[in-house]
Amino acid sequence: MANIILFDNKISKHLLPLTFTKPICELRVGTLTIREKWAKWLNAPAFHITRDYLAGKYGMDYGDDNYVINGSVLPSEQLCALIRQMDNNEAYLRGDELIVAKVGVDQLDKLIKDEEIDELIGMDLQDTQYSKIDRLWDLYQLNAQEIKSDFTLLTRNRTSQAISESNRIIGDPAHIFVEEGAVVEGASLNCQAGPIYIGQRAEIMEGSLLRGPISVGAAATVMMGSRIYGGSTIGPHCKAGGEISNSILQSYSNKQHDGFLGHSIIGEWCNIGANTVTSNLKNNYEEVKLWDYKEERFVATGSQFCGLIMGDHAKTGINTMLNSGTVLGVGANVLGAGYPRAFIPSFSFGGPHGYKTFQIEKAFQMMERMMARRDVNFSSEDRLIVMRVFEDTAKYRRWEKK
Repeated sequence: MANIILFDNKISKHLLPLTFTKPICELRVGTLTIREKWAKWLNAPAFHITRDYLAGKYGMDYGDDNYVINGSVLPSEQLCALIRQMDNNEAYLRGDELIVAKVGVDQLDKLIKDEEIDELIGMDLQDTQYSKIDRLWDLYQLNAQEIKSDFTLLTRNRTSQAISESNRIIGDPAHIFVEEGAVVEGASLNCQAGPIYIGQRAEIMEGSLLRGPISVGAAATVMMGSRIYGGSTIGPHCKAGGEISNSILQSYSNKQHDGFLGHSIIGEWCNIGANTVTSNLKNNYEEVKLWDYKEERFVATGSQFCGLIMGDHAKTGINTMLNSGTVLGVGANVLGAGYPRAFIPSFSFGGPHGYKTFQIEKAFQMMERMMARRDVNFSSEDRLIVMRVFEDTAKYRRWEKK
């Protein structure tokens, strides 16, 4: 059995701040992370080739045969069929970009050591259908499609837990799957436009309105009276409430109070304060621009719809108002009245009236306390990653230079 090795490339800089703290393939789109998708599609263990400071947490193993796959690529039926037929030293490309190669242990060892490898037989994927994450907005734009794909992958030849009669089902019940141990009572489940997946031990509280395609991850909670629209993923161990549309909460994050979240990506260990509201559409209906770390400027998204991109461990205070296309860095804390700027650097603390640096030791304390509440250890690997991000993002905290 071949191993899967998912590698980071230059795309990871376009996906900051989400990829400051993890490889591209650990991003969730649909129900599963990209790594989890590949492991299930190819029925093989999946590992990482990533940046040095992430390697301690996101390790790698390899064997005699290995599929080296671009971590920003999503599996499809066509692509996986081609991959299964590959021989060693063959590669598929999209233009000049490597999508997948199959290599033996000697070739992979050279690749890891950045030594010259034997020439690969390159083939073009021009007629093969698959999706790829190149920019942040691709995540929420592809999310509905990926929820549907993951639903088929996860539920094929399986039977859902019985759905309580206290719920109102609109559409074919076959398009709703409730994993063992989940609790769903007194909710409205509309699966006419797409499936609804509810993970193990998740809870959908009474009065919640869910309109598919929607995914609710393992041990996640949807609060009473929530309105969750299609294209939304509530990741494992998240708490979700209020109004959410076409957005992804990665895992272990809270948006459990009233307030609107639309066309947004929320990282891990984030907390969105009560009545925080994100704008996902400009008043003049112009195309939204978003901060791009690689370009170091705001770039056009090609869409009228873009809300909030929130790095891991970021927080908003109560009644926070956020403009369309706002980017919050890792560990940023935003509070106070008025609209803050659309790009807030990592480890900023403040709001429209000014910012100071959220010092690293205080950030460590906050992260450790939040993770302990979910019985998760803030590891030495986590600490080293956060320290590296703090150092690498100092140039954006311009007030430190005054």
